[in-house]
Amino acid sequence: MIIGVLNQKGGVGKTTLSVNLAASFALDGSRVLLIDADPQGSALDWAAAREAEPLFSVVGFPRPSIHKEIAQIGYGYDHIIIDGPPRVTDLVRSAIMAVDLVLIPVQPSPYDIWAADEVVKLIAEAIIYKENLKSVFVVNRKITNTAIGRDVGEALMAYNTQVLNAAVTQRVIFAEAAAQGKSVFEMSPGGLAALEIEAVKNELVGMTL
Repeated sequence: MIIGVLNQKGGVGKTTLSVNLAASFALDGSRVLLIDADPQGSALDWAAAREAEPLFSVVGFPRPSIHKEIAQIGYGYDHIIIDGPPRVTDLVRSAIMAVDLVLIPVQPSPYDIWAADEVVKLIAEAIIYKENLKSVFVVNRKITNTAIGRDVGEALMAYNTQVLNAAVTQRVIFAEAAAQGKSVFEMSPGGLAALEIEAVKNELVGMTL
């Protein structure tokens, strides 16, 4: 399965989701490749900070030819996750054409909900050429017990794109893990953050069966 974690808006937690989803698949015994398609190279920085043996492969490929080269780059892997860039439209278009499923992280903020319109339009363009392409929103950095946290899923339904039942809550452990080049599964196995990522992964797998 090839998953693109994409949103034209920066700061929505694409790299955090990409790294931890990749770890979740890898810990299941899958061979996983994480492609850092963001010129800022945040996933590569995460890999560089890691002292332990790698859980999965990480390569940088911030070029608008991912869709042409994905078969060669990803040969032999069970799952590929593309951590997409903000605002670089040609890279995002290429990544969309490379994947089976687009995961769109959105924070519970009106600005994030409005900004999601950009990537939804790019996906609609791509479906003309790739009719089996799937896309789904995931609420990321959700703040518990707030009205916007509860209402964001309903607001996103206006885009006629599915919203995952699973959501990822704002937790300090995500930043602590990133600083050490680790996943939340290594920092706190069975913890709430790990359970939330696992729930997201399971829903995504269910969509592609």
